[in-house]
Amino acid sequence: MLEQSTIELLVSSFPKILEYGLKVTLPLATIAFILSTILSVFVAMVQYANVPVLRQFCRFYIWIIRGTPLLVQLMVAFYGLPLLGIHSNPFLMAVIVFTINEGAYSAETMRAAMEAVPAGQMEAGYCVGMGYMQIMWHIILPQAFRTAFPSLFNSLISMVKDTSLASSITVVEMFTRTKQIAGQSYNYLPLYLEVALVYLIFCTVLTYIQGRGEMLLGSYGIRK
Repeated sequence: MLEQSTIELLVSSFPKILEYGLKVTLPLATIAFILSTILSVFVAMVQYANVPVLRQFCRFYIWIIRGTPLLVQLMVAFYGLPLLGIHSNPFLMAVIVFTINEGAYSAETMRAAMEAVPAGQMEAGYCVGMGYMQIMWHIILPQAFRTAFPSLFNSLISMVKDTSLASSITVVEMFTRTKQIAGQSYNYLPLYLEVALVYLIFCTVLTYIQGRGEMLLGSYGIRK
């Protein structure tokens, strides 16, 4: 059984942990996810269109980012960029690094989804007088997003948990706040289990949203 003091600590710390989850962890993950999705679409389109030079640059970007740890990327950006005269607050730096990191993985997801769309649909678009960007916007990308949606949303769920790495560059997010409370009370295990529960709650809600989104996209695809 838990001691009374431990129960009181857990009850008093829960709002503090949840506060930082809502005002730092979730915003960091959400902003980075939105920006990384935009970046991934651009990178995937460059590869899909086989644009000279740019395609090689995109492949190099994906190779570097997928081949190095996220933690190392955070450290390099936080400690390396100031040497070049580029200064930023830790939260913004974390958003940038998470965006670049996730953009590389999502770009491959989007590229595969775009290539899964039958080539005949591109030809059909040209036949009815549509331009390349119109075909991409109205035909290719909507179908690609429906295919890529589960994988992209899984990336968001993973990113929510990976935000704990932002503590390495002094971002005070949910896990860092938990460590601070644990350091004051010297009662680490219960607090770490508590923050794990909060992460689980966040990811469960996102999983439910993912399921609803897949149902909506599926019904949209049937109507189409």
